[in-house]
Amino acid sequence: MKNNVTIKDIARESGVSTATVSRVLSNRGYASEEIRENVLAVAERLNYRPNGIAKSLKMHKTNTIGVIIPDISNPYFMRIAKGIEDVVQERKYNLLFMSGDENPDKEKKLLQVLVENRVDAIILATSGGNDELIKTIRESKTPVILIDRKLKNDNEKMDLVVENNFDGAYQLTSHLVQTGHKRIGIVNGSLDVSTGEERFLGFKKAMLDNFLNQEDDLIFNGHFTVEDGRRAVEYFLSLENKPTAILSFNNTMTVGVILQLTEMGKKIPEDVFVASYGETELSQLINPSGTICIKQSPYNMGIRVGQIAMDRLIFNLDGPTQEVFNPIIETLESGDLQQE
Repeated sequence: MKNNVTIKDIARESGVSTATVSRVLSNRGYASEEIRENVLAVAERLNYRPNGIAKSLKMHKTNTIGVIIPDISNPYFMRIAKGIEDVVQERKYNLLFMSGDENPDKEKKLLQVLVENRVDAIILATSGGNDELIKTIRESKTPVILIDRKLKNDNEKMDLVVENNFDGAYQLTSHLVQTGHKRIGIVNGSLDVSTGEERFLGFKKAMLDNFLNQEDDLIFNGHFTVEDGRRAVEYFLSLENKPTAILSFNNTMTVGVILQLTEMGKKIPEDVFVASYGETELSQLINPSGTICIKQSPYNMGIRVGQIAMDRLIFNLDGPTQEVFNPIIETLESGDLQQE
């Protein structure tokens, strides 16, 4: 028996028109009970399965939401994804997850794939560099909800949920200074991404408010990877005047910092104190007094983004452009400092 059975096959076997078969299978319109039973029996015998793609094209919806995150291996983004999923699955929506790998070129291709596959909405933590394409997608009536990261400009026209990155970095830096650290090694994420830029600005403001100069030799610019954390440690420990603390502006880079310090025989906090924007499971193996972090709430962020997506899709079934509505822009307050 062939797998791609169509309503034409059922009509031929049943001796009725395709229109009649369509009415029976969709349970819309009139068909006698005898014909209905016959058509359903033939459909079952032929192992008929509705063509989901054809149906979605006809209805102009796929019940699918595309989610692009920059690092699918990062537990932070996975908790965001879990929050989104817990909301949208209640409305019978499916999620299609993709990882941009902090690569704007890959992200561009993934965005194009999602558009070509007619997803109903896109949730995006951007790696940067695709602002114009993102705006074009939004203007084409596909809702786009930004999460964790902003565009370079025009954010006031986008649905957006982010953290107060500036404040969190300010808190971390101020704590280190107030506990006696004057030489602080900074591990930046990409400054082309809003989270990287805002956290670095928070650090600089805290240094200024505490009457300390920013020392360029204590700045290491990375791209939010474990390897960046490792390379930063190697660099800092090669300096003649080494930092007494390392402040990493991303949990993944912090993992690299901790691993490299351990492999180089350094003790935390006896040799180097470690501060992190975001929690890491690895730090639980270390003396709690040797690490601090800003506690994040990725699951709650995911919940909120899922709710916004449903607002756009469930309560506006005709799919108007987002310009019709006031964009939802929310900045979640940074979490408390905590020793890990």
